[in-house]
Amino acid sequence: VQLQASGGGLVQAGGSLRLSCAASGTFFSSYSMAWFRQAPGKQREWVATITGGGSTIYEDSVKGRFSISRDTAKNTVTLQMDSLKPEDTAVYYCKARAGGIDYWGQGTQVTVSS
Repeated sequence: VQLQASGGGLVQAGGSLRLSCAASGTFFSSYSMAWFRQAPGKQREWVATITGGGSTIYEDSVKGRFSISRDTAKNTVTLQMDSLKPEDTAVYYCKARAGGIDYWGQGTQVTVSS
């Protein structure tokens, strides 16, 4: 499974960004997909998950602001980020879990200015 993340950038506080992660693999619809982020000097932390069945789970600090979705026809997972805050600044990574194995994409930088 190969993952390609895109969509990061610089945005002012209160703004929005949309991250996308394109995945290879025949059985994408069955993968559990997640977004993580890592701020400078901090450990990587989980942000959101969408299961193969379409259930979504969010880390508390992003609930109501972020939305994860998937398009099985395009083999992509998207993270819509609204009402961004400076503390959302981080490198964002997508992850796929397939067959009990985790696959990571390269990160995409999100910077939120105050």
